Amino acid sequence: METPRRMKRPSRAVRGTTHHSKETDMPRLVVRNFAVSLDGFSAAPGQSQKEPFGRNGLRLMNWFFPTKFFRKMTGQEGGEEGMDNDFAFHADDNVGASIMGRHMFGPPPDAADKESWKGWWGPNPPYHHPVFVLTHERKAPLEMEGGTRFTFVTDGIEQALKLAFEAAKGRDVRLAGGAATVRQYLKAGLVDELHLVQVPLLMGQGERVFEGLGGVESLYECVGFTPSKAVSHLRIVRKGR
Repeated sequence: METPRRMKRPSRAVRGTTHHSKETDMPRLVVRNFAVSLDGFSAAPGQSQKEPFGRNGLRLMNWFFPTKFFRKMTGQEGGEEGMDNDFAFHADDNVGASIMGRHMFGPPPDAADKESWKGWWGPNPPYHHPVFVLTHERKAPLEMEGGTRFTFVTDGIEQALKLAFEAAKGRDVRLAGGAATVRQYLKAGLVDELHLVQVPLLMGQGERVFEGLGGVESLYECVGFTPSKAVSHLRIVRKGR
């Protein structure tokens, strides 16, 4: 992997630490709560409307569903507190915009009305800030309830990142997924911090984040390993940060 050319990023005043990170005067591109199996897969084949993570792929999120954060987000009471809940709760700390790939936004292959697709999350998606979707198709932006606005970018990952930093207004940008999109940004050396949630299961096939990223070890290092009773939380950062 060649040493990537770094994008020029807007500066900002030094802020307090968030999500286990040190202070910085530059907004960052971060990946948070990104679940992977023991064999490195973050999604299974066969995405459909009923199975957005592919066939049996939603097992990757079984650590997340019992948390108090998820239950509150979905209008339920109760839920587990502790480490996994803390990571979920703080995932959007200091985040002002998000980027996602076209498969994460959808539509899946079996959607009957692809033209009217507005994502998986209903009229009020959980983002509540600008979201930039990488795609090959030109589409008008979608204004949703709760402050989420989907903008579709056809000019590549660096243009999407530029627009996201502008929209974030000095805060960080969260790279939501999926695996192919995270892989592109890692290959370009544009991810500053990657929080992986390693789930103790084997999937055997699907989408791998680190597929074909020979040389990534020269750009990134693991600086944190925190096991909970359900998963292991790994913090990977770009060297020199």
